[in-house]
Amino acid sequence: MTTIRLTMAQALLRFLDNQYVSIDGVETKFIKGVMGIFGHGNVTGIGEALERSAGDLVYMQGKNEQGMVHAAAAFAKQSNRKQIFACTSSIGPGALNMITAAATATVNRIPVLLLPGDNFASRQPDPVLQQLEVASDYTISANEPFKAVSKYWDRIVRPEQLMTAASNAIRILLDPAETGAVTLALPQDVQAEAYDYPSTFFERKVHFIDRRPASADAVLRAAQLIKNKKKPLIIAGGGVLYAEAMKELGAFAETFGIPVSETQAGKSSLPWNHPLNVGAIGVTGTLAANKLASEADLIIGVGTRYSDFTTSSKSAFGNPDVQFVNLNVSGFDSSKLNGAAVIADAKEGLKALHEALEQIHYRSKHTPAAIKALKQEWDSEVDRLYGAEHEAGFAQTRALGVIQETIDPSSVVVCAAGSLPGDLHRLWRPAEPKTYHMEYGFSCMGYEIAGAFGVALAEPAREVYAIVGDGSYLMLHSELVTSLQEGRKITILLFDNHGFQCIHNLQRGHGSDGFGNEFRYRSQETGRLSGSYMLIDFAAHARSLGAKAYKADNAEQLKEALQLAKQETVTTLIEIPVVPGTNTGGYESWWNVGVPEVSVSDKVARAGKEMNAKIQTVTLR
Repeated sequence: MTTIRLTMAQALLRFLDNQYVSIDGVETKFIKGVMGIFGHGNVTGIGEALERSAGDLVYMQGKNEQGMVHAAAAFAKQSNRKQIFACTSSIGPGALNMITAAATATVNRIPVLLLPGDNFASRQPDPVLQQLEVASDYTISANEPFKAVSKYWDRIVRPEQLMTAASNAIRILLDPAETGAVTLALPQDVQAEAYDYPSTFFERKVHFIDRRPASADAVLRAAQLIKNKKKPLIIAGGGVLYAEAMKELGAFAETFGIPVSETQAGKSSLPWNHPLNVGAIGVTGTLAANKLASEADLIIGVGTRYSDFTTSSKSAFGNPDVQFVNLNVSGFDSSKLNGAAVIADAKEGLKALHEALEQIHYRSKHTPAAIKALKQEWDSEVDRLYGAEHEAGFAQTRALGVIQETIDPSSVVVCAAGSLPGDLHRLWRPAEPKTYHMEYGFSCMGYEIAGAFGVALAEPAREVYAIVGDGSYLMLHSELVTSLQEGRKITILLFDNHGFQCIHNLQRGHGSDGFGNEFRYRSQETGRLSGSYMLIDFAAHARSLGAKAYKADNAEQLKEALQLAKQETVTTLIEIPVVPGTNTGGYESWWNVGVPEVSVSDKVARAGKEMNAKIQTVTLR
């Protein structure tokens, strides 16, 4: 047997550099490169290997460990999970900084490979700098918390263990039903230890991802359930886009006359102006979709995990006879809401179900005129909100309207947290697939700018816009610098509404007078954060980092700034001050949040009683 003597870190990189995926006959190099921040837990191990033995892997320098993992996840998401970056960190705080982003990837079913440094396996110099010592269990390190947020976790304490660990990591990363964050903890001494690896370990490996077909029995059961239903509604989730099943979804809806609603992850599955696209569903949904959901006697979920925002905390479906057909590659997701499970790739499953329903000549009882009327009603509401003026200043929905009408339809908008995801889900009008990139599985503040950078890496020919609130910007903007370093332009549209106004709205909507959510100075009179708003010059801050920057206080200035930003060749920020509370409201939707049953405030106590009364009306599924 031919062997090659390498350090464990060198062997890991050589292995990763030779992994390919084949989907529908198209081959793609799976690992694009490695993003990293070096420290004493990885710089002399995997750092040396990246410097001298990286092969074709690209190295990118992150600025914050959480940010670089968000960027890697966004890259994988925008690439339909066909290509990823690995991320390396030092031990201790460097590793722990990746955990939030690891959870974000796992919740969203996005593959990322995490390579945190770890304590010395030999224990000779213990305790080393940044080592976490647990007296009751000395095997525990700062990397144990990754177990809770990883789909696969391993610690390589001998160099030869790499072979099984790396193979298992790739297996999970490529599994469309089980993918998420994969963590290989790398003790810093083992990274540098050499071993005679068999040369076969480094051979070019093509992993064939076969589309999972639906079983004939499952399709038959689903068709039998559907055939007597009059008012079905499709919920299109992210699985539609990952499976590239947009054409099949459109054909299915058109043939059987079934309206289509979209989750945050599924938005842009159909063009916004498709006659059967009734828009966003759930808590952040459109009036059209939520009315149809309330009346539906059947929900056909395609590639959705049915989050509480999608189902309005399971209150969206008001018909007592409603049933569910769940088409999903994941058996876990397909079993939800006591639905009839069709476990399959979205494209294959839609084809099979289409054929079965054609054979029984099924058609829904929806009329095109009724759906058209609902769409026209909602389109008029969007137009109203896009044109809304406010006496106190620039309304948030008006700003979004200007952005919508000014940027190219092929541009990608990226968002994640605050009130903006609700507005975008309801109002944004994508004309092309994959132009709406929302991280709303975890709604992780700080994803926006790093995510936009990741999208720009995946789609260099498109304009990419990070739509971000001031709260998220302050929380994590570090990969703005990386975008400059890498020459990957993004445009940051920063909505300044003086704080965490989304949660401020939620708070006040349930009896509070407002507490701790706005960016105000501490008042000498009240002792609380109730003084005047803090004045932060975000445009100046962006310029100090090397970006171009503009400020737009009204529609005319914003349109001009967007046009100027498009001409810039480097990352650009547009600061957009907006009036707090000028976001959209709910449209026949409800969200279950814990409201105190006992409070010294009568308003809170009343809100608690109202919440509990509503909970009693929701059917448990």
